Amino acid sequence: MDRALERQCLELVARERSGHTAVLHNNLLYVWGGYMSVGDDEVFLPNDELWEYDLERGVWRVLHTTGDVPPSMSGSCGCCLNGVLFIFGGCDDNGQTNELYSVDLTDGTFTWKKIIHVSGAPPSPRDKLSCWVYDGKIIYFGGYGHKVLSDLDSRSRNFIVDETSWAGEVFWGWNNEVHVFDPKDLSWSQPQTFGRAPAPRAAHASASIGSKGYICGGRVMETRTSDIHCLDLETYTWTELVPSSTAPVGRSWHSLSPVSDSRLFLFGGLSMECNPMSDGWVFDTGSRKWTEVEHPFKNKPRLWHTACPGRDSDVIVFGGSCDYILLVDTGHCNDALVFQMQPYPLSRICEDYIARTVQGCDSLRTQVPLLPAKLQSAVYTRMCFYRPSKKHQ
Repeated sequence: MDRALERQCLELVARERSGHTAVLHNNLLYVWGGYMSVGDDEVFLPNDELWEYDLERGVWRVLHTTGDVPPSMSGSCGCCLNGVLFIFGGCDDNGQTNELYSVDLTDGTFTWKKIIHVSGAPPSPRDKLSCWVYDGKIIYFGGYGHKVLSDLDSRSRNFIVDETSWAGEVFWGWNNEVHVFDPKDLSWSQPQTFGRAPAPRAAHASASIGSKGYICGGRVMETRTSDIHCLDLETYTWTELVPSSTAPVGRSWHSLSPVSDSRLFLFGGLSMECNPMSDGWVFDTGSRKWTEVEHPFKNKPRLWHTACPGRDSDVIVFGGSCDYILLVDTGHCNDALVFQMQPYPLSRICEDYIARTVQGCDSLRTQVPLLPAKLQSAVYTRMCFYRPSKKHQ
């Protein structure tokens, strides 16, 4: 590769955005969709672009996709199942949608497919929902969207109407429904749930550990909460986990990520007072105790970002906004924040030390080719991550 072209590729970075989708597969972060601000306008990111970030090398590349490409959207719900990225719902230029798309991240063609279900009924159109992957299925929860009057049941607590938004017999609002999609037989189902379900909400955060799906916070009308609920994905039984300690302030547009077999990491969001947040908290699902944690990104508030669990319990946060986007919508971001949630293995510490210091140490540089092949490859990969950036050239 021409050195100038190689340098250009190394400095390629995904555009800043909020309301996007991100998943992690084989230590590669894939980012799709979302929107950014251009002047006074909100502009969707190109729908045929799928961005890939190599966490080991610190290098972005853009993948130009084909096939049944989804419309440009924000607020879609994305997940990765068996190397396939699934995108459901979201909001495009025509409002909320309930369509489902997939793209294989492993076959090298990056061809989108619009999924036509064979049985069952999909959820009503919605965005700002969440999902869990369990037992080969995708389980969706909540969100904000619209239903027609004939689908509303005044006795049901599954849907709260947004009294500021309706047109004719179409009503918008928040829901707490659970819907299941099975990719094997292309079926939708809405299982009966047990226990006391969380209040309907959107812009909440979710994560799963084993057979348990967790949701935290979110928005209903003008209220932003910090309650945490658990859905048993085997029995579909809800349990509210009442904290045994001080809890984070209520918020929406935050993230929740598993960092061990019993701990969840919460980051950022928009507070009840509409302040962008940069605090980090760990929730222990056993003791039900919240603990605020120190981290190096206290000066980087984020909301409507994505967070993916990575190698060695890292949490990779990408994009989002540092502003109250309903008031000042200019602070979209495109940096990747890596939260270290536990001590690294000695092998990783050594690889990183060598890669970080080899450029300025002649004696170390001459010894790298003497390393065993597997370790040598790992060091060269990390050397790419610690390469000098344009700012320092």
